[in-house]
Amino acid sequence: MSLRINDQAPDFTAATTDGTIRFHEWIGSNWAILFSHPKDYTPVCTTELGYMARIAPEFAKRNCKVIGLSVDPVESHKGWAKDIQETQGHAVNYPMIADTNLAVSKLYNMLPAEEGDSYEGRTAATNQTVRSVFIIGPDKKIKLMLTYPMTTGRNFDEVLRVLDSMQLTAKHKVATPANWKNGDDVIIAGSVSDDDAKKMFPAGWKAPKPYLRVVKQPG
Repeated sequence: MSLRINDQAPDFTAATTDGTIRFHEWIGSNWAILFSHPKDYTPVCTTELGYMARIAPEFAKRNCKVIGLSVDPVESHKGWAKDIQETQGHAVNYPMIADTNLAVSKLYNMLPAEEGDSYEGRTAATNQTVRSVFIIGPDKKIKLMLTYPMTTGRNFDEVLRVLDSMQLTAKHKVATPANWKNGDDVIIAGSVSDDDAKKMFPAGWKAPKPYLRVVKQPG
């Protein structure tokens, strides 16, 4: 069955560079980013892992844990991490899942069930769909899914922006418009009546259309 937004994130136990984890237990009461890679020692992913290491403190400020995944063994991940630090200038500071039996990749619908159960003999091309980003909430539900082609590096500043939006809109009855950045004006959620909106936003709002009520970002 395909995964959808608001589905429960599948739980699993896996070996990582920080030891064995149980995923839901590892998340705890935090938000989480799970981002996957088709193979160790691949060029685009090397830049991604390095950049994520650089901005990982920003995710930590937002009570969000980061974990990577690649379909190679832990020892391979550790060797790759040395290259990442050398070439990108930042040491990997989050765990990396060793999905050697492809179980997590299949669980998250990144590979079909018939793809076997071993990383051995597989190339980045055969694993090319294992290039996804999942944002998971403290309720263990999937809040976002993105899948990228192998030749396009992921924009983790955008992932951080989306996390800011999700955390804001989970707390307040608002939505964020196109290209919103933290601190910009927001939109009052359509589920909020004008009467309720007056109580929530006593300073008022701008409404170029009755359904488009623009207000200063709360909080």
